Order: sequence, then C-alpha cells, then structure tokens
Amino acid sequence: MAGLNLNGVSKFFGDLQVIHDVNLDIADGEFVVFVGPSGCGKSTLLRMIAGLEEISSGSIYIGKNEVNEVAPSNRGVAMVFQTYALYPHMSVYKNMSFALEQSGIPKTEVEKKVRHVAETLKITPLLKRTPRTLSGGQRQRVAIGRAIVREPDVFLFDEPLSNLDAALRVQTRLEIARLHNRLGTTMIYVTHDQVEAMTLADQIVVLKDGVVEQKGKPIDLYDSPQNKFVAEFIGSPKMNFFANHDLQHMNSTLAQSSEDYIWGARPEHFVECNKSEALFVGRLELVEHLGEYVLVHLIGDSELEFIAKMNRLPTTSKGEEIYFTVERERLHCFSKNDGKRILDPTIKA
Repeated sequence: MAGLNLNGVSKFFGDLQVIHDVNLDIADGEFVVFVGPSGCGKSTLLRMIAGLEEISSGSIYIGKNEVNEVAPSNRGVAMVFQTYALYPHMSVYKNMSFALEQSGIPKTEVEKKVRHVAETLKITPLLKRTPRTLSGGQRQRVAIGRAIVREPDVFLFDEPLSNLDAALRVQTRLEIARLHNRLGTTMIYVTHDQVEAMTLADQIVVLKDGVVEQKGKPIDLYDSPQNKFVAEFIGSPKMNFFANHDLQHMNSTLAQSSEDYIWGARPEHFVECNKSEALFVGRLELVEHLGEYVLVHLIGDSELEFIAKMNRLPTTSKGEEIYFTVERERLHCFSKNDGKRILDPTIKA
C-alpha cells in the first residue's frame, strides 16, 4: 500500500490547459473521490496518475517514488474502467488471471489468488462464463476482481457505476465501500455523482475547469463550502441562493449595508413559520412526494425559484404563499464578486 502526492501537476492539450497546478496529498489507505461536472478534468487527472496520460508539468509520487517516467504496468496501480474493458473471448477466470500469468507467477499461486478474490466478490459461480453472458453488475464485479488479484498499492476507479441501473449502483457502491474496509488500500474514485462522493469518500476533491476548488471530509464540504460552486455542487437537492433583497425580516438591516452578499440555504434547513417570523416567502408551485419527505417548489419575489424539504405535505394550495425561516447558523454567505465564502458577514439576523 502507498499514499500519493501530486505536486504542481498540470496538463495541456496543445494550447488548451485542462489541469491547473494541482497539489494533493493522499494518505496511505485513504478513499478519495474526485468529483465535479462533466469536463472538469477529473478523469484526465486519474489517467495521469495511472500513467495513461503524460503530465505537462509537475510531479506525481506513489509512496516515495516519483513515477513521471514510470510505465503504467510498473506503477503499482490497478484501474477499473467505466466500460469494464474485459476480454470478451476469455472466461471470467482467464480475465482475472491473465495479468498474473503474464507476470510469471506460478499457476497454483494464480489459482489461489483468483479463487480467493472470487469468493470475496461472490463471483465464484461465474468463473467459467464469458463476459457476454453476464449482467452489467456481474461484469463490474469481475473488473474489480481483476484489479484486486494484482494486489496493487493504489486502486483507481473511473466512474465504475455509470452504466448500472439505480438499484445496482447502490448495491455495487456498498460492495466497493466494504472492499475498502477489508483491504485498507488507497483508492481514488472518479464520479460526477455527488451522492456517491458523499457516501464513499474519506476525502472529497471538488474540481471545476481543471482547478481544485476544495478538498476535505464530506461533512466539512457540506457544512463549510469554501465558495458558491462547492456549496451548489455538494448536497441534493442543491443549495438555494438568494440576494439581499430576497430575505424578508433582514431587509431593513441589509439596506443599511454597502455589502452585496449572496445568501445560501439548503432545502432541508427550511422550517415553516408564520408570516411575522418569515425569512423566505414563496408561492407554492409544485410538490414532489418522495415517501419519507416532500420537496416543495416555490417561487419568490422576482420569480426566484427555490426548494424546501419538508417531512409532510403542505396544507397550502397551489399559488398560495408559504413562509419559512432558517436558523442563522444554517445560512451561508458568499461574496457576489468572486463567490468566496464570507465567514463573518457584517449583517446579523
């Protein structure tokens, strides 16, 4: 096992810079998730760690060794791809054993390793079958098993669940989490799904346009986002944002300030109240009943749309106003100019 260090890593495709001076320290045994919107550079960064993409500048260390010029096969990493990348003409057993056999490991040792991993992933009955006879979830487990038998220092996962249906995504996500608990190996996982990131990661790295916006524990990114982008990306449903004039009982105080803030409030932190206590007022537009909770879509002043999460159906009719408040410590404040978090805004509720 080994940790990773990325020091000033950048990537250019011609004149286009897609990764900007990334510095990351990933501890031995950590589960780190790269998350961000499509095109943010997370898969490119993963491929640079794997050695499948050359870096334009900077250094990558796996353990104590710089691997800039080391071939992918010699880096001590194993990668699980979005498309499984299984050999279609080989059995499951052969797919898992091929790399070990090519390395000259004795057949008895290869069989021992393959069967042990197959039992761990519950794919022993599949060993004689070919990939085309397997379901998507089974193929993904085989791809993970092929990586495990190599006993790498670092596991790399490139959106491994994106081709699975919703139920299989949840099941396979749990299997990956259990696998990390058992092996304790360093894992780096790429996804655009922030729910996967929040549930799997020890540390999350949020990327935007090839820049690391924030790295931290999932709960820290949720509670204390460093900027508006992170605040909006982490959390489902996403955070609501309001200008000064959208907040009701703070308006008189806000009007006395020259500061122009953006205020953020998560849907789950809205509490229904009476009109005199209201911080937010909205006309009921739509209700999504999701069983254990209800998402209430509202339209505020200037046709501002926002969402409140409630544990019961509202008694208000469509088109009527509903009043909400949010505890002051649950409100987030950002600069309108650069979107950075303001820790101590001058306005107090």
